[in-house]
Amino acid sequence: MRVVEQPADLASFRGCVFVPTMGALHEGHAALLRRAKETGRPVALSIFVNPTQFAPTEDLAQYPRTLDADLAIARAEGVDVVWVPAAATIYPEGISEANAVAARLALPDVATQPSLEDHFRPGHFAGVQLVVARLFDVVRPAVAFFGEKDWQQLKLVEAMVRIAEKSTPSRWPGLTIAPVATFRENDGLALSSRNRYLRPQDRSAAIGVVRAIRAAQSAAKVTGSPAAAERAMHEVLARTAADPPEGGEFTLDYAVVRDAASLLPMNEFTQPSRALIAARLSWPGGGVRLIDNAALLDR
Repeated sequence: MRVVEQPADLASFRGCVFVPTMGALHEGHAALLRRAKETGRPVALSIFVNPTQFAPTEDLAQYPRTLDADLAIARAEGVDVVWVPAAATIYPEGISEANAVAARLALPDVATQPSLEDHFRPGHFAGVQLVVARLFDVVRPAVAFFGEKDWQQLKLVEAMVRIAEKSTPSRWPGLTIAPVATFRENDGLALSSRNRYLRPQDRSAAIGVVRAIRAAQSAAKVTGSPAAAERAMHEVLARTAADPPEGGEFTLDYAVVRDAASLLPMNEFTQPSRALIAARLSWPGGGVRLIDNAALLDR
């Protein structure tokens, strides 16, 4: 396995399978790497904590950085090359100007639907779009794998690639985006690099997100109503907020049912749908934002 920093070192891996990450790898990332390895193509992994997708009030400085452990996982999963670029490599214009560049980019409609991530984390998807495009420009993969846990990010990247296909010439000709199902812990909690910050007493409240999604799935099957599925989620999450972990607080950003592809609100289950939740566990001096999603009805 090669570990490289410079874009030129990736030239021989064009047409590879690519797994872009911010590091702090866990079993969910390992599952992505295993799927990538199954393609038979060389596998490239990037580790880059992207500053342009963090607001000034967010946890860029606290985001876990575990490079040695990450490289051990990559080696165990048979990764061929790990790219660990410096911020100046991705953003030679500097972070302030890169943020300005990101802000000027038009986001696909799927990234700006009401009451979702773009509302609660303004500027986040602009930074994601900028960094993923620049990573693709350097790596030039044939396939890129993304986890379904970040469903809205996945839809943004898919839309970005579709738009690029229509340009002349195509920016990333033939690039395929391959989704991989969310990897969950034994109690159902979606794996996240930030889960390591949960205190022991936070676990039950965190599982409230999982219980809410399961309630939505049950309500969707019984009632056939997106509105009823949303109500079921809110009932579970209201109970979770009413009984927060000791010394902490549980607050909800959103719990909605949306069209799985467009992320538009839906009145009927006429298209594949997704339950989407974002909530926060906070305590003095710390906190974790939990996001999760799942399909409601198989169609």
